[in-house]
Amino acid sequence: MKKFFFLMIFLMTASLMMAQKDAKRNTVSDGCQYVLISTDYGDMKVKLYQETPRHTANFVKLVKEGFYDGLLFHRVINHFMIQGGDPNSKDAKEGQMLGDGNLGYTIPAEFVPGLYHKKGALAAARTNNPEKASSSCQFYIVQGNVWDDNGLQMIEQRYGKTFSPQQKECYKTVGGTPFLDNDYTVFGEVVEGLEVIDKIAAVPCGPNDRPKKDVKMKITIIESK
Repeated sequence: MKKFFFLMIFLMTASLMMAQKDAKRNTVSDGCQYVLISTDYGDMKVKLYQETPRHTANFVKLVKEGFYDGLLFHRVINHFMIQGGDPNSKDAKEGQMLGDGNLGYTIPAEFVPGLYHKKGALAAARTNNPEKASSSCQFYIVQGNVWDDNGLQMIEQRYGKTFSPQQKECYKTVGGTPFLDNDYTVFGEVVEGLEVIDKIAAVPCGPNDRPKKDVKMKITIIESK
């Protein structure tokens, strides 16, 4: 009887700890907005930046409307990025070309010092327009590579960019795609589930870098406390 009592206490404690862990994962209290991107390859918890209010507000609006649910990561390039959010990708036929879908408006670029293309960065896709305005709905998540000093210096010279010491250290340790900085708006970052990016980036792809097996997404808001 005594052993049974202690077993019950242990099970209740374990359940409480798991519940607290789940609650912590699905609530935040730092004033920032978070979303959860769920896929068959795992979940990515994403922090949306307050410094990019237009992009963050637009993304949150679409997530709350359920816009992204069932859409695909339709363009996947290993060691570069995974891209999704094309409305035409929902129930898209095999071999259908994707990437041109939009919602009929763009978002003005929001380039912010200190927000750059490190691994896990959430950024807005765009067309080749002079204002560098962002797509209304398509986004990508950076995988990239780890760089050394020579590589970063080459990018600075070739693309006319200047990286801060913090950026350089991040690109040399965490990795990313530094040549995209200040050309595409970064408006968030993956804070949990970086390994999911690697799993999706490694899937076999066919023409136009579309995964041979559909990689569907579901995005939900993580509520604040």
